[in-house]
Amino acid sequence: MDRYVIAGFPVKHSRSPAIHSRFAAETGEPVQYDRLEIAPGTFAAQVRAFAVDGGKGCNITVPYKLEAWQAAVRRTPRAELAHAVNTLRFDADGWAGDNTDGAGLVHDITVNAGVPLKGARVLLIGSGGAGLGALGPLIEAGVAELVMVNRTIAKAEEAVARHAALAQAHGVSLRAGALEEAGSGHDIVVNATSASLAGAGSPVAASALRPGCLVLDMMYGPAARPFLAWAREQGAVTRDGLGMLVEQAAEAFQFWRGVRPSTDGILAALRAEVDAA
Repeated sequence: MDRYVIAGFPVKHSRSPAIHSRFAAETGEPVQYDRLEIAPGTFAAQVRAFAVDGGKGCNITVPYKLEAWQAAVRRTPRAELAHAVNTLRFDADGWAGDNTDGAGLVHDITVNAGVPLKGARVLLIGSGGAGLGALGPLIEAGVAELVMVNRTIAKAEEAVARHAALAQAHGVSLRAGALEEAGSGHDIVVNATSASLAGAGSPVAASALRPGCLVLDMMYGPAARPFLAWAREQGAVTRDGLGMLVEQAAEAFQFWRGVRPSTDGILAALRAEVDAA
């Protein structure tokens, strides 16, 4: 069996092992998938030890996506642009890094939720690893306008500057701002912050939402409920990050194994488990 893990802090709650175990059963790939909780300050050492011990790769979750980007000796174009890596593959000639978050998000919005991104006005809240991974794929999906806001505005400005050429090539109006500069009337709002983990409500004003807009929290289950409850009070249609989690996992599985598993049945089963929790 080829060994993979989800690496982060904390990871006890992660459903990634269940997802990848089902992918392995579906595809017949010899994959064993576990959790690797990494204490702060030990990321590189612990991941290196796992690789030396025969590990083939890992998914990266909070708070290590930026460290994973630094650790990769080769990166896919989307990971290079994001400056964040959520998937590592331990090749013989060095670690290869990818970022599957944005592709998973776009697929979940357009296919699973059936909401078109082309021509939409999108607000992306947060410039951490997850938000960085989403920025490029959202631009490539053909949105009309994309606003990235963050508590520390300099981080959002840096990310937007790095994506300026891509946005221009796709005809996308792109800007950065502070949380209070989110603007108003967006068609799609994506919360990529960690505020949900602390049980917080919304980091932006209600005016950021257009009535009937789609609001998605990248967290899922209980962690996403406060923000999504607030959004529903504003008249929004809401969605948590479970679909994104499954779709980005399928992208990662393909990066490792060369085959992309189906996600429909797995997503439905996980949705039932999460909703029942």
